[in-house]
Amino acid sequence: MQKGQFVKNIGAHDAVEALFVIAEASQQQAKNGPFWRLVLKDATGQMDAKIWSPLSMEFPALAAGQIALVRGRASLYREQVQLTIEGLELLTEEQQAQVALEDFMPSSPRPLEVMHEELLSLIRQEFTHSPWRKLVLQVFTQESIAKRFCLSPAAKGVHHAYVGGLLEHTLGVARFACTMALHYPQLDKQTLLAGALFHDIGKIEEFSGGLVNDYTDAGRLMGHIELGLELLAPFFAKASLAPELIQHVKHLILSHHGQPEFGAARIPQTAEAFALHYADNMDAKMAQCRQLFEDVPTETGWTPYQATLGRFMHKAMKSPETAEKPEKARPRKVVQKECLSLLKV
Repeated sequence: MQKGQFVKNIGAHDAVEALFVIAEASQQQAKNGPFWRLVLKDATGQMDAKIWSPLSMEFPALAAGQIALVRGRASLYREQVQLTIEGLELLTEEQQAQVALEDFMPSSPRPLEVMHEELLSLIRQEFTHSPWRKLVLQVFTQESIAKRFCLSPAAKGVHHAYVGGLLEHTLGVARFACTMALHYPQLDKQTLLAGALFHDIGKIEEFSGGLVNDYTDAGRLMGHIELGLELLAPFFAKASLAPELIQHVKHLILSHHGQPEFGAARIPQTAEAFALHYADNMDAKMAQCRQLFEDVPTETGWTPYQATLGRFMHKAMKSPETAEKPEKARPRKVVQKECLSLLKV
């Protein structure tokens, strides 16, 4: 079956006939009778939709995760496009098997298999202490972990909230951690890198993934930090690492959110914990900016107000690229001599 229109292309007053995933469904009461409030979703975004009475009474049950052929008309409500549904048909299992799931599930812009191979290559190249390398490879090559890790989102909606998002985010944080260790040689690069690779691994248990990504029961009750430590516990128990190194990487996992009000179980208390917190935060913020700026239709402009960032964001003009060659570096002794002359009183 053909998808039809995508959420991002639907404007106010458009007639709509397309397939969507029902992301949320709740029955509510209005003056003229019960109605359904739905959130419809595809790979490009989501929008609110209503089924008003008496049509609403034709649907005694609607549930998140179902794919439906929806007909209706879009309108603008509080500056957001929403849909008034005039007809809805739930797909059977046979029909659902014929649709292209990538139309309904946003995914990383980078191929999963390429990112996974880059992750394994990074582990093999950067861990010079063989017990670290052995431990980390055991985790990321265990089939039950690797498959879920490659497919899992990194969040429900804030950043990297798509198939492959966890892998993409982890790879970004790990590379940034390596760069930090290069700039600050006092950092223990290997423990920092292990913390970067492990910091969000509990998210494979925290989120359901799939057509309707949501928190699991364990995710709501415990959170990804505790779930991650539980998942890693048997690997730590068998590792030939010094107990102090295992204790340190546990601290990195516990403290990577920085502050208790942001979900940290401990505040960062080592230099490596500070480095991981800022690497994690920076990668998440840059991913948010990338997604926000994709929706700015012009070369420069402002995004809508972003509650998660507490501000409007400006997509600024980029410096033009030129064909000019950069200035040739001058001899070090000449530069030192000029600097010394400037410092003389």
